[in-house]
Parts: sequence; C-alpha cells; structure tokens
Amino acid sequence: MNYVIPPAAVISLTVAGIAERFPVNRIFCVGRNYAAHAREMGKDPDRDPPFFFMKPANAAVDAASPARIPYPPKTANFHHEIELVVAIGKGGKNIAQANALNHVYGYATGLDMTRRDLQLEARDKGRPWEFGKSFALSAPIGAISKVADVGHIAEGAISVLVNGGARQSSDVAKLIWSVSECIAYLSEYETLEPGDLIMTGTPEGVNAVVAGDVMQGDIAGLAGITVTVGT
Repeated sequence: MNYVIPPAAVISLTVAGIAERFPVNRIFCVGRNYAAHAREMGKDPDRDPPFFFMKPANAAVDAASPARIPYPPKTANFHHEIELVVAIGKGGKNIAQANALNHVYGYATGLDMTRRDLQLEARDKGRPWEFGKSFALSAPIGAISKVADVGHIAEGAISVLVNGGARQSSDVAKLIWSVSECIAYLSEYETLEPGDLIMTGTPEGVNAVVAGDVMQGDIAGLAGITVTVGT
C-alpha cells in the first residue's frame, strides 16, 4: 500500500507483565459519572443519562513509567481528572449489559487532562468541548492490567496527589454508571472496536496544575502513574 504522505505511527500503551503493547484506537470518555463531581460542576446527576465525548488517539501518553506532559497553549486553568480506564479487547454493537464485561481486555489508571476555562466557555455558549478536552497528550495512562490477572474493577480507592498533597479521593464503587452499563449504552450508538478505550469519569476534587507540578494517580489493584507537567 502506497500513501501520499507517511501514515501516522500507531499509538500504543504498555500492558503489565508482557512485551506486547495495546494499540489505541479511539478514546471515549464518560461525562459526570460521579455524583459529587457532577454537583461541583453545577449539574444534577440524578437527571442525566450517561453521555460521552471523545479524545483523539494521540491524546494517549504511555505513563507506565514516570511521564511528562506539556502545559497546553490557550489555557490558564489546566485541570487533572483521575479516571478508571477500560481497555476493550473484543468489539461489538448493541452489547447486552450481562455480556459487556466479556469485551474488556483490561483496566488502567488514567488522567483526563482538561483546559477547564475553554471547556466551560464552550459549554456556556452551547459549543462543542473539543478545545477543552480533545487535544494531544491530554490522557496519560498507566500500564494496562489484564482482566485475567486482576479481575474486573468494580470498587477500590481512586485518588490523585499533586506535589504530595491530596486533591481527589473517592472509590470506583461510586460510579453512577458502571463499566458494564457504560459499555452496553455506548455500543447502542457506536460499534465498539478492539483497541478502544473508555475513560469512565472522575470524582470530585478536580483542580488546576501548573508547570512543574507532579501528579500521582492511583487506583486500588492497578499500577499507579506519576506525571509531571512541563512548560
């Protein structure tokens, strides 16, 4: 196959315990999936069905080892959002909730980095969120742990520290929409494909970071991540 320009390199992530890597296809993100975070963003979680936005594949940053991300342009309010990441290993559409977890390859710890000022400006004007959410190097993700090794993550502490100080702290059990519900719902609208990632939402405590800050993200049972904000 010949191309008029060289095709982009495959974006991939580390898989714990093996040399083979996980190729990133698409990144789906669940919005406002913890009640306390929805309320801190001024929304009523009891009235909202799940909704999704997307990040490009090149948002993914392999953070299996300490990683560094740039402080992005056009923002003065760059926020961390710690999230459980679901790696899809088997595709499908109209997936029944009872079978949804059979499509999961593994789980990882991730950060949905957000240009909050741009996101809120777009939201208030009724515009898409792309400039606030969907930009390169905005999703540092740790090593993917295979379901065969860790089982399914339905509960456990989820937290992020910045420069050693606590910022976000909750439990995966507080997800409004579970992993299986998110997979089933999303598959009604979009056929899932192997290599897709689902970032399942963030708990309360989101806040800004600046150049030089070090974020430590952890989810019980999974590899943690350490990410430094560059200039």
